[in-house]
Amino acid sequence: MMFTALTLPNGSTLPNRLAKAAMEENMADAGQLPGPALNRLYESWADGGVGLIITGNVMIDGRAMTGPGGVVLEAGTPLDAFRTWSQAARRQGAQVWMQINHPGRQVMANMGGNAWAPSAVALDMGKHSKLFAQPVEMGAAQIEEVISRFAATAHAAEKAGFNGVQIHAAHGYLISQFLSPLTNRRRDDWGGSLANRARLLLEVVRAVRSRVSPGFSVAVKLNSADFQRGGFSEDDARQVVLLLNELPVDLIELSGGSYESPAMQGRTADGRTLAREAYFLEFAKELAAVARMPVMTTGGIARKQVAEQVLASGIAVAGIATALAEVPNLPQEWRAGRSPAALPPPVTWKDKTMASVAAMALVKRRLRALGSGVQRTGNYSPLLTMVMGQLRMALLTRRYRAWLQR
Repeated sequence: MMFTALTLPNGSTLPNRLAKAAMEENMADAGQLPGPALNRLYESWADGGVGLIITGNVMIDGRAMTGPGGVVLEAGTPLDAFRTWSQAARRQGAQVWMQINHPGRQVMANMGGNAWAPSAVALDMGKHSKLFAQPVEMGAAQIEEVISRFAATAHAAEKAGFNGVQIHAAHGYLISQFLSPLTNRRRDDWGGSLANRARLLLEVVRAVRSRVSPGFSVAVKLNSADFQRGGFSEDDARQVVLLLNELPVDLIELSGGSYESPAMQGRTADGRTLAREAYFLEFAKELAAVARMPVMTTGGIARKQVAEQVLASGIAVAGIATALAEVPNLPQEWRAGRSPAALPPPVTWKDKTMASVAAMALVKRRLRALGSGVQRTGNYSPLLTMVMGQLRMALLTRRYRAWLQR
């Protein structure tokens, strides 16, 4: 099943049902552009046998970044570097989709730039809250600008040779913030009822589709839930899927969580216990039952048996992330009948926020190793890796701030 093709609603075809899900790399070259390191990284996944490659976060606005080493694609950005990147990812026949995003309030305070949000509700990260910028409630003109920017970035991605885009509406970023009643306290047409809270997502989908060709894929990454009490719920997710059914969406990827509740790493703020593998499968099965488009789920998939279970349960695509940082040719290994261990040991520190930071730092260090041509490495120290990562991010932040003031 996993190595059979999938035809999408727009008529294009994925060569198999395994996808490299998005992981933020923070590996942009100077100018916030893709360069040789990202090209080598994506060549390793292209050669590894997945049918779909979804890039890490590409920012639609260089003034609003999830991290200082992020890639930015705006209306006037030169496309040569992006063409080279897309060619590297497509060289074995996989489709490559650009994940496009605005972070909203999830912006580090030391970055500068904008922390636009539906409402001025700051992140609650306990003693680490001050690391994040104070959000500013968006006006109507800013909302319209964001919609236009998503469309412009999608148009540029198609010109650069990408096969599609994935609109990031999960993990507590801007569109996800509009969807959640915890972060969207507006009283205008963009807040209140779920229909109003979902309006930004629907308008972005419409605007993107209007700027790209019919065969270009338009996908959405959506939380199955925020896993915070009073937040975006499973029933909300079901209603949003029904709304998206009325639009030309080619695939929905279901994930979960946010910076405050990192369910995508297997932990939640509301105390729920997620499955040890395929965290969101039960939610995805319920939503796939009402979705007209194919559904993909990501989160903790690292073994062939688990991927097969996901696909056998009515999910069209199994998304793999961290495991492909550890073993970039995992699909080829599975096809050959081998089952390599593909997950690093968990970080089990008492400070859950720092444990989450360390876990992400470990993945990003592995991505950088792949980008430098290193295919096999031993286990990294979480503490040393986190410290190295913080030093690297400080240097990248200095470079980014200089770029921002250009």
